[in-house]
Amino acid sequence: MELQERLNDVRSRIAAGERAAGRPAGSVQLVAVSKTFEADAIGPAIEAGQRVFGENRVQESQGKWPALKAERPDIELHLIGPLQSNKAADAVALFDVIETVDREKIARALADEMKRQGKTPRLYVQVNTGLEPQKAGIAPDDTPAFVALCRDELGLSIEGLMCIPPAEENPGPHFALLAKLALKCGVGKLSMGMSGDYGTAIAFGATSVRVGSAIFGTR
Repeated sequence: MELQERLNDVRSRIAAGERAAGRPAGSVQLVAVSKTFEADAIGPAIEAGQRVFGENRVQESQGKWPALKAERPDIELHLIGPLQSNKAADAVALFDVIETVDREKIARALADEMKRQGKTPRLYVQVNTGLEPQKAGIAPDDTPAFVALCRDELGLSIEGLMCIPPAEENPGPHFALLAKLALKCGVGKLSMGMSGDYGTAIAFGATSVRVGSAIFGTR
């Protein structure tokens, strides 16, 4: 299939998932994950009406997105990969949403940069639902206290939670855990689900799904 066909297929599946879960049409946002793809590969998705994109690396994003966003000011760019504190200034300058706030050092760096730049990208806390040592994220039991720290001490508005379940496990329990934590923390957004499991994520309450290979093809 051509990219536009793949994109339309994903949109149709999201709509079907919303209906199956008894959720309103349009309640799940599609974040098209364009990491590793150049601007000319992203162009057809923009032409097909996609406006929300996800990237993993700040430096890679700086090479392609400023020009694309200048052409299409309504594009919304999400950082969905790990953020180093020395890239906080660049992340605040470029991204509309930062989904990977995963430790106090990053939260403090973002708070400082947001005040300095006068910009307020929307923020998500990344939760390591599988307690995987090689993966970033706050432990589930520590998430409420971390969200409170971000809000009360650093003055950050946390919009939602994000997770990446262990690849070899059933994602459903991880999505259920994230939804439970969101209620406990008083946040309304859940970024969960990727190309292989976004249908399951919608059933468990995802408000955004991060889909790359099902749209752009294999990397």
